[in-house]
Amino acid sequence: MKALLQLNGVSKQYGKDTKALSDVTFSVNEGEFVSIIGPSGAGKSTLLRCINRMIDATEGEILFDQTNLNSLGKRDLRKARTKMGMIFQHYNLVNRLSVIENVLHGRLGYKSVLAGMFGVYKEDEKKEALKILQALGLGDQIYKRCDQLSGGQKQRVGIARALIQDPRLLLCDEPIASLDPNASKIIMDHLKTISTSMGITVLVNLHQVDVALAYSDRIIGVSKGKVVYDGPPKNITNEQIHSIYGSEAGELIMDAGGRNAG
Repeated sequence: MKALLQLNGVSKQYGKDTKALSDVTFSVNEGEFVSIIGPSGAGKSTLLRCINRMIDATEGEILFDQTNLNSLGKRDLRKARTKMGMIFQHYNLVNRLSVIENVLHGRLGYKSVLAGMFGVYKEDEKKEALKILQALGLGDQIYKRCDQLSGGQKQRVGIARALIQDPRLLLCDEPIASLDPNASKIIMDHLKTISTSMGITVLVNLHQVDVALAYSDRIIGVSKGKVVYDGPPKNITNEQIHSIYGSEAGELIMDAGGRNAG
C-alpha cells in the first residue's frame, strides 16, 4: 500500500513563544481511515490546515501524492487542493443559498474565475450533485436554503460539497463537535462508508476517544503539538489516553469502556 500523504518533521510556530506543532512525522496510506485525537488546543486543527496550506508550516515537508505541497505556487496548489476535500466543524456553507448550490461550490476549483463568479455548472455536474445528495439521504432537501437545515443535515451538505470535488483525501476538522450523538453517528457512518466503498482516504480530527476507537483503522494521538501515539485502536492503553489528554482523561476512559464496539 502506498502512502498518499506523508508529513516529515512538520512544525508550526506562531510568534516567538507559541509552538502549535512540533516535529510531526507520519504517513497515511491510500484508503485508510485515520483519526487524530487530542484535547482542545493540542494542534489538531493547525495540523489539518497545514496539510491543505490554509496556513503554512514553519518547518518540514508535506507530500501529497508524492508532491511537496509547501513548494507549490498558487496555480499548482489550487489544482492539488481539488483532490483534498475539507469538512469543517461549523460547516462553512452559504446559508442563503440552496443545498444543491452549496454542493456545486465544490466544483469551483475546476472552473475559470468567470464561470465560478456566474455559477456556470455543467449538466453532468448537477446530476452528480443530485446523486451524492441522494446517497447522503438529502434527496428531498436539494432546493431548501441551508439555513433551514439541522446541524446534521448541514454537515452532510458539507460532505457532499467535498465529494463532488472527486477527492482522494478528505480532511475533516472536528466534524461532529457541534452535533448530538444521533447526528454524530450518521456523519461518522457516512465517512466510514466513503472510506470503505469509495476508497477515499479519510483523516478526521476527533475529541471523542470512543468514536475514534469505533471507526478508525489507525489513531494518531496529539498532545501539545507532538505525536504521542500512532497505531491501531486496539493497542491504545488507558495510560496512553492519559498521556494524550492529561487531566481530562478520566471521563474519556470511562466513555471508552465499550472500546471494541464496532
